[in-house]
Amino acid sequence: MPAASPTAQRAPLRVIFAGTPEFAAIHLKALIESEHQLAAVYTQPDRPAGRGKKLQASPVKQLAEAAGIPVHQPASLRDAGAQQTLAELQADVLVVVAYGLILPQVVLDTPRFGCLNVHASVLPRWRGAAPIQRAIEAGDRETGITIMQMDAGLDTGDMLAVSTCEIGQLTTAATLHDRLAELGPPLLLQILADLEACQRKARSQDDRLATYAGKILKSEAEIDWRQSAHTLDRLVRAFNPFPVCFSNIAGERVKVWQARAAGSGSGSAAAGTILQADREGILVSCGDGDLLVQRLQLPGGKPLAAEQLLNARGELFAPGHRFDLPADPAP
Repeated sequence: MPAASPTAQRAPLRVIFAGTPEFAAIHLKALIESEHQLAAVYTQPDRPAGRGKKLQASPVKQLAEAAGIPVHQPASLRDAGAQQTLAELQADVLVVVAYGLILPQVVLDTPRFGCLNVHASVLPRWRGAAPIQRAIEAGDRETGITIMQMDAGLDTGDMLAVSTCEIGQLTTAATLHDRLAELGPPLLLQILADLEACQRKARSQDDRLATYAGKILKSEAEIDWRQSAHTLDRLVRAFNPFPVCFSNIAGERVKVWQARAAGSGSGSAAAGTILQADREGILVSCGDGDLLVQRLQLPGGKPLAAEQLLNARGELFAPGHRFDLPADPAP
C-alpha cells in the first residue's frame, strides 16, 4: 500500500491526542507545530520510576504541559464520566499513538471522524504491543508505519496509509524506534490534510496474514545458548535497549548489549562455553554456531566494550568458562 500523497490542506482539525511514551511524544510535537488545534491530550497516569520510585509524568504529559495543552489521565475510558469529558471536547478526530489503554466502542464513535492509530509495523503483521521488537526478533527485513482507522479489534482497522523501511543486520530496537519515529509524523500530517478523502480510500486488512506482537517479558531476555547464534544475534538487537539480554556466569548476571553471529562453530564445545576472549569480543559456543559478544555490563557497572571489560575482569571470561543455561520451565 503506498504512502499517502500530499494534498491541499483543508480546514484545520480539532484533535485529541492520546499517547504515553517518547515515540508518542514525537508525534504530538508534530501536531503541536501543525495548523491543527489540540483540544486535549490523554496519557497514562503518572507511574513510579527510578530508584526513589517517585511518580513520573510520561513524555507526552511533559510535552503537553509545556505547550499549555490540557492533559487528562483517566485510569480507564470505560467510565461514563471519562467518556462524557471526552465527548464535551467536541473533537473532529482522536489520534492514538502507543497510548496503552483500550478504547471502548463509545469512545471510537465519539469524534466526528473517529479515531486514528499510528502503529509501528506494516499491518496486519505484528498487531499488538511490541511490533518493533518482534519484527527484529523474527528476522524480518522490512517494517514500517501504518496509520489505521481504529475499530473494536486489536489493530484490526482499515489502513489509511503505510510507509516502509528496511531492517538491517545491525538494526536494534533503539535504532528502529528512531527511524519509525521519523516516518510516522509526516505520514500522519498527510492523512490529516485531507482525512475524509483518505478514509474513503482506506483498505481492509487481510486477517489471514496477521501475526501477534506479544508484550515483552523480562524472562524472555535470558539467553539460552542452546539456540542458534543467528537467533541470539536477533534477540540481542531486539531487546536493546529494553529489557536487555542477560546470562549468568560464576554467580554474576551479565547484560549483553551487543553481539553478532560469528561463523558456524565446530560444535565440539557445550553451549555457553567461552571459546575465545580478546579485543574483538568474547566468543561463545551456541547450539548452532558461535556468538561474538561485543558489549557487556556487569552488576553496578556501565555497558563496556568487551576489550575494556576483559582488562578489568578477564578472569571471569577466560576460555573454558561457561555461561549458565536457563532452567527448564516447570512441566
